[in-house]
Amino acid sequence: MTAVIETTSRDLLGYFLRRVRSAEDAADLLGETQLVVWRRVDQLPGEPLEARLWMFGIARRVLSTYRRAGARRVALADRLRQEIEVRGPVAQPASDGEELRALLLTLSYLDQEIIRLVHWEGFSLAEVATILDKRPGTVRSRYSRARMSLRQAIDDQSDDV
Repeated sequence: MTAVIETTSRDLLGYFLRRVRSAEDAADLLGETQLVVWRRVDQLPGEPLEARLWMFGIARRVLSTYRRAGARRVALADRLRQEIEVRGPVAQPASDGEELRALLLTLSYLDQEIIRLVHWEGFSLAEVATILDKRPGTVRSRYSRARMSLRQAIDDQSDDV
């Protein structure tokens, strides 16, 4: 069984090399195919020719998925280019916000990310909860505490001035 997989894997690499532009992509596709084969090894036909055909069928589906994903990436890049042409470049946070950025770093990474997702990316707390795979109540309470911490740090800085 292992011998059939090894022999066919060399052939599959050639299959992918002839169908994609880069050797790196071909190697990635082979790896993905091998992963599927090993996950489903109990379904591997016992006869070597049938096993080979079965593996090439998996490879064809892996390649098809790769091509669909590539088409989606190209379409997304095109839409983003059009959006930038219409709206102009994405605004970067102001450089005078360095003090606030430094204060953000005093928070835990999760709290920093909650603040950034809400204030920089414009997500609601419910959306942030989904993105971070946390309960909405957890995100709300962490957001509230993080805002209080930042407010206190800003007040402390202004007292020092």
